[in-house]
Amino acid sequence: MSTFLAVRQVRRPSGTPVADDFTVVTEPLPALADEQVLVENVYVSVDPYMRQLMNTGEAGLEGRAIGRVVESRSPQLPVGTTVFHRRGWSTHAVADAAEVRRVHQADGVPLSAYLGVLGGTGLTAFVGLTRIARLEPGEDLFVSAAAGGVGSAAGQIARLMGAGRVIGSAGSAAKVAHLREIGFDAAFDHHDGPVAEQLTRLAPDGIDVYLDNVGGDHLAAAIAALRPHGRVAWSGAIAQYSSAPPAAPHNLADVMFKSLRVEGFLVREHLDLRERFERFLVPHVRNGSVRVSETVVDGFENLVEAFLGVLRGDNTGKMLVRVTRPVDQAEVSVLSQ
Repeated sequence: MSTFLAVRQVRRPSGTPVADDFTVVTEPLPALADEQVLVENVYVSVDPYMRQLMNTGEAGLEGRAIGRVVESRSPQLPVGTTVFHRRGWSTHAVADAAEVRRVHQADGVPLSAYLGVLGGTGLTAFVGLTRIARLEPGEDLFVSAAAGGVGSAAGQIARLMGAGRVIGSAGSAAKVAHLREIGFDAAFDHHDGPVAEQLTRLAPDGIDVYLDNVGGDHLAAAIAALRPHGRVAWSGAIAQYSSAPPAAPHNLADVMFKSLRVEGFLVREHLDLRERFERFLVPHVRNGSVRVSETVVDGFENLVEAFLGVLRGDNTGKMLVRVTRPVDQAEVSVLSQ
């Protein structure tokens, strides 16, 4: 093979992105240098944060993927090894051996999970709950965008941590039903009325922790519902990715009056927790007590539509694009993200 396909951004969007903001190109594969590998991608991730990369014209150049090594000039990564990398939206990637990560796929765990509940999205939820918010057993939690990749992982992880009530917001009745299926105590569709009113109805006595993936009215509602000394772990703000930032919450002064703590974080600054995270979660994924919640779109040609679907909220759980046949566990060993 001498060429590969890649998605490239061709213009910066004004507001909500459209398919014409991207194009699919055919590019030549460069010859491998020493300590480089050629990876044929199996799964490629599309994520809300990539909308922010569009503002600089870099969408698609960076992105998580899992694939198999099909050519190698690194003794440590022979042909057939399955690896994780961040080389973006393409069918193949040439990467330095130091850029990729090997893994050992656990028995009974689908490969796709290593880009979802056992990947960066699951790790984001784990970091937010354990290191940022420091959720304690018995404490009540509210999660926004709870049917997405981070949110669905957060609700299930919180349940394993002994949380009290776990409440989520989502964007449809079907997603609300899904949240109840995976262990949320209560959930609401944010289209059904003001978020603050719906959260108050489900948590009349307040909450202790809020994992924020949305910002905007969800953050204001959480500030109102938080008990004194409550905590906000802020990992996303999808409400403003394609529009002007909303005004600051009208009740921001309550952060002071109630001695709240609001802390934003980026998961890449907490990768030291990965091993602990995997030890904690892999057994629960293997035995089925944690669901692999995902939406998988087949075909590299559908990658842009899958990305636009994430921004519309079309997915339940983690959104992935399946590029080629998943790697069989008997063939290779896989390490997680």
